[in-house]
Amino acid sequence: MTTTVTRKGQVTIPKPLRDYLGIGPGSQVNIRRADDGGVLIEKADGPRPPSRFAKARGSAGPGMTTDELMALLRDEPE
Repeated sequence: MTTTVTRKGQVTIPKPLRDYLGIGPGSQVNIRRADDGGVLIEKADGPRPPSRFAKARGSAGPGMTTDELMALLRDEPE
């Protein structure tokens, strides 16, 4: 996404990025330089909420081992 700097040094944050970060009118943002030289923009009251995929990550538990699953599928006694 590209935006233009005004004479006052202001930029408009594109709507898809505002939506992604949860930024609305009156929101404050932190802008900082990353270790790799890039620039990071984040909502000042913390990073954006985790996605539904991030929330689900790791929730299934350890599950069965391969041997246990194969025995179950082959209907072998334990």
